[in-house]
Amino acid sequence: MSASVPSLAFPAQADNLQLELGKHGPRLKLMEDCDPAYDDCEGPRRDDRRDRRQSRGCTEDRALDKADRMGIRRARIESVGRREITVRGRQGGDRVRVTFGTERGCPILDRE
Repeated sequence: MSASVPSLAFPAQADNLQLELGKHGPRLKLMEDCDPAYDDCEGPRRDDRRDRRQSRGCTEDRALDKADRMGIRRARIESVGRREITVRGRQGGDRVRVTFGTERGCPILDRE
């Protein structure tokens, strides 16, 4: 007694064919069958805007680094807002406060 294995012929387009292994068993589907409401049809996005904006903007560490390059010693973060980061420290024996913008390059908004 021999068991026969059915053979399936598919066109050689691997980018349009997807194998899903789920709780209902294996399933082959074409990418044209993709439903955006339930499936990730395009795959993961490489240019996630949140990551790009966060990596380019001014962070607390970058504001402290810039304050150090400006000659401000013992710099510390005083406050962090959505659009500005305020740093306090000493320069030449005087107390100084610098407010940086959260845009790229940490622009100086105010200096006291």
